[in-house]
Amino acid sequence: MHDRFRADVLANSNNRAILERWAALDLPDSWLVAGCLFQTVWNLQAGRAPEADIKDYDLFYFDHADLSEKGEQDVQARVDALFADLGVPIEVANQARVHTWYESFFGHPYPALHSASDGIDRFLMPATCVGISPDGVYAPNGLEILYEGVLAFNPLTPYLDLFEQKAASYCARWPWLRVVSARR
Repeated sequence: MHDRFRADVLANSNNRAILERWAALDLPDSWLVAGCLFQTVWNLQAGRAPEADIKDYDLFYFDHADLSEKGEQDVQARVDALFADLGVPIEVANQARVHTWYESFFGHPYPALHSASDGIDRFLMPATCVGISPDGVYAPNGLEILYEGVLAFNPLTPYLDLFEQKAASYCARWPWLRVVSARR
């Protein structure tokens, strides 16, 4: 299943370009994550262009030595320069500092993380907990639920309001997705 996922993700030319330039990023514990991956899979399943309606591309990294906003902004500036020719937004997030801003942005507390994969584990839906690098695929909940389009509540991020908003947004774009009951 990992080989199929990698092939599907690489059908998106932006994902492919990001992974081809990965070494130039030189980021510790880093992954390409989130919508640019699972939405590419869903687009392909729906017969759409792989890049259709993907609003941004997310890079997670983990640098516990620099929790400053400026440090993350400096990384963002490097990423912007490296990928300027793609013409798509690429957002970087140091997972070591998410706990410092998450509550003020989303209105819910967030624990300090210990790795970039901890951040992937806490996406709102287990099916969307995926990351890729040139050397690996990270899918702690497996890939079957992603390909089946199952949107379930992630108990690691128990925020029903955020889950419902995200599920509604996804279902509007991919009506074949299936929301299973969310529990608190």
